[in-house]
Order: sequence, then structure tokens, then C-alpha cells
Amino acid sequence: MDETRNARWTRPWRALPVWLRRVVVAIVGGALVLVGVALLVLPGPGLVVIGLGVGVLAMEFAWPRQLLLRALAKVEAIRGRGGRGSAGRR
Repeated sequence: MDETRNARWTRPWRALPVWLRRVVVAIVGGALVLVGVALLVLPGPGLVVIGLGVGVLAMEFAWPRQLLLRALAKVEAIRGRGGRGSAGRR
């Protein structure tokens, strides 16, 4: 059931030419990253918006996918330590 529902949503996207998908992803993802950078100094969730922008870029490009995987691995490593920054701090 989930595969057919997922296919229904992704079929129109996958039907677009690759160059057009990459342009759309680059514009949307880049805009989200830029807004996130602005939100680092303005009130708002800057890191979350930057993460969303990198996630959008990771849909079509390899470098943000690797960046996202490294960030997720670091988050998992921190969670594995029980959320503590370093062992020496209290």
C-alpha cells in the first residue's frame, strides 16, 4: 500500500527531465539554506531551516547527501553517549 501511495506522489516528479529537477531542487534547496543562514542572526529556527535546505538538495545532489549522512551519524553518536557533550564536563 505504501509503495503505491509513494509512487503516486513521485511519478510526476520523476517524469520531469533530470536537468529541470536539478534546477528546481537547486533553487528551492538553496533558498532554504540562505533563509536558514539569515535566521541564524534573526529570530527563528536557523539550523532547522538549513537542515531542511540540505535535505532538499540531497534529493538530487551527492554532496549534500554525504553531508546529511555525516550529520546524522554525529547526532546518533551524541545520542549514544546519553546526550552528554564530553565525558569530562558536568
